[in-house]
Amino acid sequence: MLYLGKYPSCKVHSRLLIAAFFTDYRKKAGEMMLRVILELFRIITIIFVIGMIMGLIIHSIYAIFGITVENTTGGWIVGLAIFPLLYVLYKNRLQFSGFYKNGKQVKLSTRTTTILVCFSVLMLTVAPLFR
Repeated sequence: MLYLGKYPSCKVHSRLLIAAFFTDYRKKAGEMMLRVILELFRIITIIFVIGMIMGLIIHSIYAIFGITVENTTGGWIVGLAIFPLLYVLYKNRLQFSGFYKNGKQVKLSTRTTTILVCFSVLMLTVAPLFR
């Protein structure tokens, strides 16, 4: 038992303060856990939906030039090239509109963004060579 003073009423107040703190803490922790789970579900949905749309666009562009990378190693390279683009999109735009709010959320640096986008474009350029 926590004792905050000489008088018995202080014992009661200290118990109420501790109980209120832990009740509020559990409520906030539960709410935070729900927000994290919802954000993870949102990230998975973004990967599948936007990833499929980007894949369709890239395969359509390849089809315009008469290049087929489906069912080849080049198709895998295209799939792997989409992930850095999705990461840059999420870290620079989508993380600020989600369920999980935190003061530590920051955008990627310009240098990191440039390196990841260039790496993805390089992989998309090289993918047709692996048929």
